[in-house]
Amino acid sequence: MDRRQGNLTTNSLDTTAVATVSISNTSKRHPRQYHAHVAQNILLVWLDSNIDLVNDRESIAMISRFKKIVNNINAFKDADECIRFLRDTKEHQMFMIASGSLGEITVPVVHDLPQLNTIYIFCGNQARHEQWAKRWPKIKGVVTDILPICKALKRAVFDYNQNLISISFINHLTTRQNLKQLDSLFVITKVIKEIVLTSNFQEQHFNDFITYCRDLFARSPDELQAVDKLEHEYRRHPPIWWYTHQNFLYSMLNRSLQMMEIDVIINMGFFIRDLHDNIAALHQEQYVERAHSKSFIVYHGQHFSRANMNKLIKTQNGFISFNNFLSANPDRTLSLSFIRQAKDYDLIGVFFVIKLDPSIASTCFANLGEASYSEEDEVLFSMHSIFRIDEIQEMENDQVWQVDLTLTNDDNALTEDILSETYSNLEGWDRLGMLLIKLEDFNKAQDLYNILLDKTTTDRKKAEIYEHLGLIKENQGVHADAISYYTQSNKILQKILPTTDMQMASAYSNIAFAYGKMGDYSNALSYHKKALEIDENMLPSNHPDLASSYNNIGFVYDNMGDYSNALSYHQKALNIYEKTLSSTHPDLAASNNNIGWVYRNMGDYVKALSFYERALAILERSLSVDHPNVRDVRKSIDIVKKKI
Repeated sequence: MDRRQGNLTTNSLDTTAVATVSISNTSKRHPRQYHAHVAQNILLVWLDSNIDLVNDRESIAMISRFKKIVNNINAFKDADECIRFLRDTKEHQMFMIASGSLGEITVPVVHDLPQLNTIYIFCGNQARHEQWAKRWPKIKGVVTDILPICKALKRAVFDYNQNLISISFINHLTTRQNLKQLDSLFVITKVIKEIVLTSNFQEQHFNDFITYCRDLFARSPDELQAVDKLEHEYRRHPPIWWYTHQNFLYSMLNRSLQMMEIDVIINMGFFIRDLHDNIAALHQEQYVERAHSKSFIVYHGQHFSRANMNKLIKTQNGFISFNNFLSANPDRTLSLSFIRQAKDYDLIGVFFVIKLDPSIASTCFANLGEASYSEEDEVLFSMHSIFRIDEIQEMENDQVWQVDLTLTNDDNALTEDILSETYSNLEGWDRLGMLLIKLEDFNKAQDLYNILLDKTTTDRKKAEIYEHLGLIKENQGVHADAISYYTQSNKILQKILPTTDMQMASAYSNIAFAYGKMGDYSNALSYHKKALEIDENMLPSNHPDLASSYNNIGFVYDNMGDYSNALSYHQKALNIYEKTLSSTHPDLAASNNNIGWVYRNMGDYVKALSFYERALAILERSLSVDHPNVRDVRKSIDIVKKKI
């Protein structure tokens, strides 16, 4: 990791068990622990006072039917406990089946919960319960037979999975955009794709995924059977076949890319690569080798929240990126029926009309045909396909909009910029970790490095990961934890490196900075001096890193009120910069500013003004007049002038 130094200073400057069935009684003495984190991100809640999964064959048979559609089921006999569960489970989409009597008292309480997607009423008196059910739009059916519920539930789950596609909007595909100005998912998934396509996956990665899935589905016999099938037959079918097969891979992959579930993405990396390569090979065969030059149209139906719909409208003539794998169909009627049949009162149907030019080489897509499990005539795009938004128009009065898209390769320059600015010198998942830190997504970064730590076997790599975890905690302001991680890294390095290795100097500096941020200047000074000792022994007398160490110690002395020593060390840094840097270099300005600050603290305002003015003269030759550093130095000058 790069050495850090103080610069311009003003002092104002699915994934535990799945397919489980839980049943709740009314006992309040032993509150049960609900399972709510699942790979599919869908929960089925069944509320009926007559549920008996031990003795009642009908209840057991119904659960068996439900499990073929939804992986995780929570069954309740008590309305109050069901309501508490629905309110407390906020991270997942829930489908509810309720008896008529309990539904009548429960639905008014839970209907508007955003996590509750759809409700079905299963009752003996259809006519009676249809009367009150009319008032609640999320109720999609009042039935006396379980088969219509299963059919409707299967369709609803399919619709939900279709809407898992992660989407980003980009107004302009210009180069040199600040990464933080772009949608973070767009940047992150672009880098994930680059990591996956440049990784060398081995058979062990597949075996690790199988082990991961066995742990994930430990309490789900049906899913474990699917894992067994995957383990023994994976090489018999193309990856597209597995992606379109009715198993856990489709929902697991799309959910992980949308929700940025780092552990799942890492474990599925080999499959993402295989699926992309499968699409690319078919694209080569179907379009490139056959010199297919005619453009053609495919269709994709999806539901948008009102917030996303507003973003889409504002981005007309801009671009949209589908960050997952995207499927489309040449059948307009079939694609349109998807959004018409699955209308939701708080979602908007979007009917994408996609114009494809096979000569655009930057995006891989292929007609699935016999490669898919169902042999449907669909087109599958590799992840991160980008389209220009040509026209947006409302089709009907039932919340359906047509959006015309054209496949484009205008993003090539932006892609190159993103990849060059996202730690292209790093390999593998470490690159994603540093990007997450850069984007200040510290929780995801910590998740990633904890996973990598579990997979790491070498001491040097463990030391690097502990250092990254320390940096994350330092950025989060948890300095005690940062020191703990930095210290663990330091202890490993002390065992494997010479005491004068420059990496040891960086390790000492990391600990010193964390202590300094805690206000523990004594320990900060001690570790900075350890770093300085290595620098003075190993670096030339005019090396910039040596100047950095002098500055770091100067800052600590300044914070301790020892201005004489602070001035001495800042002057040493300035002497090096004056010999090695250009007259307009920002570090030279910062060094003059630092000395000005010390003189100001000492009450010597004349000398402080002199160094501030030197700093300003340098900055005005290299920065704009409204740059924050220029403004800060001017502010300092105004303050000391009033003191003179």
